[in-house]
Amino acid sequence: MPTWLVTGGAGFIGANFVLEAVSAGIRVVNLDLLTYAGNLDTLASLEGHPGHVFVQGDIGDRALVDALLARHRPEAVINFAAESHVDRSIDGPAAFVQTNVVGTLALLETVRDHWRELRPPMREGFRFLHVSTDEVYGSLGASGRFSETTPYAPNSPYSASKAASDHLVRAFHHTYGLPTLTTNCSNNYGPYQFPEKLIPLVIAKALAGEPLPVYGDGRNVRDWLYVGDHCAAIRFVLERGGVGETYNVGGDAERENIEVVKAICRLLDQRRPLADGRPRADLITFVADRPGHDRRYAIDASKLQRELGWRPGVTFEEGIARTVDWYLDNQAWVRRVLDGSYRLERIGSAA
Repeated sequence: MPTWLVTGGAGFIGANFVLEAVSAGIRVVNLDLLTYAGNLDTLASLEGHPGHVFVQGDIGDRALVDALLARHRPEAVINFAAESHVDRSIDGPAAFVQTNVVGTLALLETVRDHWRELRPPMREGFRFLHVSTDEVYGSLGASGRFSETTPYAPNSPYSASKAASDHLVRAFHHTYGLPTLTTNCSNNYGPYQFPEKLIPLVIAKALAGEPLPVYGDGRNVRDWLYVGDHCAAIRFVLERGGVGETYNVGGDAERENIEVVKAICRLLDQRRPLADGRPRADLITFVADRPGHDRRYAIDASKLQRELGWRPGVTFEEGIARTVDWYLDNQAWVRRVLDGSYRLERIGSAA
């Protein structure tokens, strides 16, 4: 049974990845600090499973990471651990630098030292895969898409911290030979997403019949990627990707934010109509835009498709319907997540 060390495996994307990996027969050592967005409820189905070892801890704790590497001897390290919400980075950028830059550096140094001590067969097969974001590329105009050669131009403290971590991963490959892989993904959505992100936030507020806040004019465009498709892409890159390479992962599903919100409203109106019969689109409320809000992202994933054979399997229409249904069926999970540390308030409004 292969063993992988997954960092940040109790967060949204990381937990979905862990659930799929364990079901595929991978033994996962899951390291997560369990900050506000980490949630063990997501992993409840793995309780007592021999293929899942959970450890609460920080990627910056070198002694802990070294001990885990020495004990479990994983064939790969997959790094999801990150502070990841743009609005939170506007309110408090220091935490993002600490986790995404300083923490990633500590993890890279510890993994490098472990990799150097491996015997040749395992050393040659070892991989470090770093999961990043399309936000490092900045903002697009009305046309064009981000490719792996697009210059970095981050516009938020979050994206700047992720850009720095990407550069460190690249440097550790070119300087030390560490066999790294990097993925830059577009906006994920799907089950288990923390309810401060656009889609689960809108679902929660629309169910409650509350105003649905939309930044600016609602015309900001994102390329939406169903989380299951993203997890599959990471597996493709881990198993088939070229050492030192970067692969963009996108869902080929550009949508304006206002389109996404209206789609959720229509689905909820069909499934759970409001008592007074109003369409939920009437709840949409345009609010002041957040500082530095990038206008458009779009991913060119042709390298991943051409070289490794991956393609998204879930359309946006299928994915958003699945997502709405999941949240309707899992309101107990949502209630437990909303334990007082986050109450669906707007954050990231600092000028």
